[in-house]
Amino acid sequence: MNTLLELLEIQLPIIQAPMAGVSTPAMAAAVSNAGGLGSIGVGAAGAEGGGEMIRATQALTTNSFNVNVFCHTPATANAEREAAWISTLTPYFEKHHAQPPTKLQEIYKSFNDDDRLLEILLELRPKVVSFHFGLPSADKIRRLKEAGVVLFASATNLEEGVQIAKAGIDAVVAQGFEAGGHRGMFDPGKTDNCLGMATLTRLLVSKLDIPVIAAGGIMDGAGIAACLALGAQAAQLGTAFIGCPESSADKYFRAALQSDAAANTVMTRSISGRPARCLPNLFTAMGQEVDQSTIPDYPIAYDAGKALNSVAKESGQGGYGAQWAGQGAPLARSMPAADLIARLKIEMEATFSERKASIKSLDAGEVVD
Repeated sequence: MNTLLELLEIQLPIIQAPMAGVSTPAMAAAVSNAGGLGSIGVGAAGAEGGGEMIRATQALTTNSFNVNVFCHTPATANAEREAAWISTLTPYFEKHHAQPPTKLQEIYKSFNDDDRLLEILLELRPKVVSFHFGLPSADKIRRLKEAGVVLFASATNLEEGVQIAKAGIDAVVAQGFEAGGHRGMFDPGKTDNCLGMATLTRLLVSKLDIPVIAAGGIMDGAGIAACLALGAQAAQLGTAFIGCPESSADKYFRAALQSDAAANTVMTRSISGRPARCLPNLFTAMGQEVDQSTIPDYPIAYDAGKALNSVAKESGQGGYGAQWAGQGAPLARSMPAADLIARLKIEMEATFSERKASIKSLDAGEVVD
């Protein structure tokens, strides 16, 4: 059986997470050209926008890269709840001399309902397509596999991992509770067991017959080496790439990442309507004060969140953004993506060398500090 790296045709067990709104074709291509697996997130871009991102990435690299799509259950509109949410946010809009939207929309489709995006993926055939928030239909999975596309899907617990393996997906991403961005829970209405990356990785490695990719709080080569020791065949890093110049993170996000906020990430539903780990800011603070049951479904709530962030930024206030980041944020570094990949490789290899030396010393009966 081929290893994951052989399947993906990459040199390093390093995958850049597909951070929608942050990852770009330039970032994905730089990572892939440096030997890892770059990723773009097209879930919020729509079919045509997603196609443009894929073509832009293909113009910058001939190596493998990953295209991530959202497989969430479509939102259930509730005019009363949405009106109440607009009312809750109105004072924040008025603070920035703006009016809130009069109505909220489901701002993008789930891949489950987007046949046009499927056709674009089948036409352009990126090496990898990954699923977040669940799985598409068996027919869509079959058609992508028949086209030679390698498939990933995120799991936050063993039950989801089993579903992924049974569906014929090629590899599972073990999304630990430490991870930044949206929790990939198939059903956000169920209790989240909040499994950490290490525990979840070991569970999936032990119980499934498909490769496992560890994700959550991994920021350096030592962390990648630890994931491989747990049995993962690769590690997925997202927050580590936010500070890269190829990232589309705005100046407010970059400044927050370098501030004390990095050490205090919070899980919030207030911005988008689904749980997501974020740097603490004005929006997350507001969200802690409101009745969570009043927040509209994802991604309807996101319509209001994006609108508020936009008007606030126009007046120079960046504290309402979706500044998704994981618990490893204090370890973030700012450097070009290719340089970061090179640094991660050096750190990973140094960790392996140190581990071998320690084992050799133990075998010789020496005491290791």
